[in-house]
Amino acid sequence: MSEETASEPLLFEVVEDHIALVRFNRPEARNAVNIETALALNAAVERVEADPAIRVAILTSATPGMFCAGADLKVIAAGRVQELRPNDAGFAGFVDAIKDKPWIAAVDGPALGGGTELCLACDMIVASETTRFGLPEVKRGLMANGGGNSRLSRVLPRNVALELIATGEAFTAEFAAGYGMVNRVVAAADLMETALGLARSIVANAPVAVTESLRVARQSLDRSDTDLRRLSRERNKVVLATEDSKEGPRAFAEKRSPVWQGR
Repeated sequence: MSEETASEPLLFEVVEDHIALVRFNRPEARNAVNIETALALNAAVERVEADPAIRVAILTSATPGMFCAGADLKVIAAGRVQELRPNDAGFAGFVDAIKDKPWIAAVDGPALGGGTELCLACDMIVASETTRFGLPEVKRGLMANGGGNSRLSRVLPRNVALELIATGEAFTAEFAAGYGMVNRVVAAADLMETALGLARSIVANAPVAVTESLRVARQSLDRSDTDLRRLSRERNKVVLATEDSKEGPRAFAEKRSPVWQGR
């Protein structure tokens, strides 16, 4: 890491083909989100959405054993917490941001409070064996306000989620994986390669088909089955209008790998 990037709160790079790597880089504050971090992460989301060459993003840390400690308490103490929610995108400029493309959280170490909420705002989670999640805000007379309470109740069984929310107790990656919240639990040394492997599996597919499929799937708990079927038919028209919808069957017939154009 150069001296120039060492001082940046968030690092952004495109690795391999079509995969963005977004890394927290405030080890002196356990990657707590300050105003600069929130603005940088919000800008990263916008960059991923705007760049057709990027198809998947991985949210992780530049420091092993450290994901994100949530909101920077210095900002909260100064009464400037609203500045951690830029552009109506929620906590860290991320949890409520519009993200059509898939995001993978690659987590190693504690990811409590806002750290858990950032993970829940991603589509998939890869975690190390030492990772701990949780919403401990109630232990401090506070409330998790970055989507944690509602999203935890969606990815875990209701009573399990309610217990964790009411007690504020931390839980392991293995526990989360047992209920389907976490996609993969691996040794810390294998975390990034596992996350990249998952990203590669997504990149291998037609990008418009992926984003439109996710658009429907993400609304599965919010809309009726009738509405979802209607939405699916609408979004399928978008997919069938792409060149990739012709390339896929053609490549299969020709026994070769498809070359996706993203259009």
